[in-house]
Amino acid sequence: MNYINADAILPEELLKEIQRHIQGGLVYIPKPKEAHQKWGEKSGSRAVVRERNDQIRRLFAAGVTVHELTERFFLSIDSIKKIVYSKK
Repeated sequence: MNYINADAILPEELLKEIQRHIQGGLVYIPKPKEAHQKWGEKSGSRAVVRERNDQIRRLFAAGVTVHELTERFFLSIDSIKKIVYSKK
């Protein structure tokens, strides 16, 4: 997060209004909700995990056991069960 001096970017009227509420403090201005990205969307991790989970479900449906899936994907038994028994 970058620090930017408000008087360098805000109109004078807006700066004065903000100064009525806080002087000399730090104010965090969040992104609009529509600009917020969920975990892993920017890096692509979300898609990788989704594809891995789909592969685990396909293998389980084809008869691969939970124990075999834990060894193959290095996940706990509980994690594999959550993936294969979740509604998708």
